[in-house]
Amino acid sequence: MINYNPKEWVDFIFHVHKGDTIRKLWPLMLSVSIFSGGIAYLELNHLMLTETAYIKNVGMMHSLLGFVISMLLVFRTNTSYDRWWDGRKLLGGLTNVSRNLAIKIKALDLGKEEIEFFKYAIPKYAFALKEHLREKQYFGKDSFLIEIDGGKHIPNQVASSLVNRIYALQKNNTISQEQLIILSTDVGQFTDICGGCERIKNTPIPYSYSAFIKKFIFIYVITLPFGWVFSLGYFVIPIVPFILYVLASLELIAEEIENPFGKDANDLPVDEICNNIEKHVGEILT
Repeated sequence: MINYNPKEWVDFIFHVHKGDTIRKLWPLMLSVSIFSGGIAYLELNHLMLTETAYIKNVGMMHSLLGFVISMLLVFRTNTSYDRWWDGRKLLGGLTNVSRNLAIKIKALDLGKEEIEFFKYAIPKYAFALKEHLREKQYFGKDSFLIEIDGGKHIPNQVASSLVNRIYALQKNNTISQEQLIILSTDVGQFTDICGGCERIKNTPIPYSYSAFIKKFIFIYVITLPFGWVFSLGYFVIPIVPFILYVLASLELIAEEIENPFGKDANDLPVDEICNNIEKHVGEILT
């Protein structure tokens, strides 16, 4: 995730960051610019079309479809942002649950061995969830306190280890039945958070909808020079690519944030959140 100052207008306008969509779109923009120049040249110099020709009515089509495409892109962007914000709330919940569980474990005044286990296992759930959402099986070189089978659902294995340890404490009469219920409720929230994150990651925007928007934008843009060349002339060469940049950028941004757990520039700061959980749990249980 990019950290920035929203008040720095000059930096936004003149600095091209690695997350800017123009880096991905410039080959297509260049192609559309060349295409627009070719259409303008043919219509103005060889076909000798005038404003009385029927082809000028293509501009009317763009006026009618402009509103439709803007509504589609607004809906697309809002839907993706809702997924991004939902993911942020889930990760915030993971942070809160981890801290609350660590505080309750600290209050039990357990032995050093038990404290070390929870100090290790609670933040490791966050790291395991992060790698799970990024479809990685790496758990860490220091996983000696928890036995992990890399071929299975790793967050579930970490949560199971936490539950087993808590039940063992109750079986040994180290904690009471009431304390067992309270701690089990916190550990259960880990699984709820994992399920919510998996729902976001594994349920993309329907293919037909995404494909339709891309085709709609492409057809809309490549037909612009046919109707606009009469009023703009060769100015369609810079203007049409700019319109492509605006419309396609909205779609690219929506694509990037609809799965917010990756490593793209606009994704959530998952690594930072996991590191903070490890730091805060360590501080509580020290």
